[in-house]
Amino acid sequence: MLTDSYHRQINYLRLSITDMCNLQCIYCQSWKEIGKKSHQEILRYEEIIRLAGLMAQLGIRRVRITGGEPLLKKDVMYLIEELVKLGLFEEISLTTNGTNLSRFAAQLKNAGIARINISLDSLNRERYHQITGSGNLDDVLLGIEESLRIGLSPLKINMVVMKGINDDEIDSFSRLTLDRPVYVRFIEFMPIGHQKILWEERYLPTTVLKERLSAHFNLMATDGLVGNGPAEYYQIKGAMGKVGFISPISNHFCSRCNRIRLTPDGHLRLCLGQEDEINLKVPMRAGASDEELKGLILQGIRQKPGGHQFKLKKITGRQMAVIGG
Repeated sequence: MLTDSYHRQINYLRLSITDMCNLQCIYCQSWKEIGKKSHQEILRYEEIIRLAGLMAQLGIRRVRITGGEPLLKKDVMYLIEELVKLGLFEEISLTTNGTNLSRFAAQLKNAGIARINISLDSLNRERYHQITGSGNLDDVLLGIEESLRIGLSPLKINMVVMKGINDDEIDSFSRLTLDRPVYVRFIEFMPIGHQKILWEERYLPTTVLKERLSAHFNLMATDGLVGNGPAEYYQIKGAMGKVGFISPISNHFCSRCNRIRLTPDGHLRLCLGQEDEINLKVPMRAGASDEELKGLILQGIRQKPGGHQFKLKKITGRQMAVIGG
């Protein structure tokens, strides 16, 4: 069992494999705006596989592949298959914006992906395009249908709720759970990086969302998926799916955080809301042994902070596309 200095079990790795994204969401600057990292700066697949394997030896049991947009990465199926071949992980899943998912869903399942998370912030075509800067909602909806058709379920849809932008759609998103095995999760807007919209003007706490939904639906508290993180789940009476709330600001879950992140440029990120990172790429490329790298990983785990420190008044730091979604 891998534990940090606060006695939390660390068993979950969010593995970001690219900073590239084909969207430019208003709360997450893309590499097009912040400067794409060079090929040499990004970890190679063999380096990712090596580091993931070492973390598994230390106690990591679940991996979620993220980006940027991971389905833009060439030969991503090879990476997934190689991670599966290690035989060390209980589950390998993937987060995507869904724009290319209809083409890749079957390949992902065949490669060994257990579940898919889709980032989707509007069901209105014009608004979706405005939020993403370039996206086509129909592409995402096709990806959802194809994933459900081939059995990649339960499917998670993550919506970042922004006051005055998309908060009037929470009812529509909740209705997606009525007749499908879909988990819709409403995520509080977080102040990360240099965003195009002001956090203090667009943030809505989970309590407000629950009150609004309870006025239209009979919400019953329920369990979520086993071992799957910070969401607090409810179910509309008679629904196939569930509604979840993730509240990193109003009711943070730091005391039970079980995750670490590996950024595409090879840094071990210990907390989404703090800037401390351990550079694993430089020593690895300088010839560090497996034991030396595991020592650095353990050093990072010991330094994992007790809680986030989002800078609510002065939003700075690395962009979400670079940290990993």
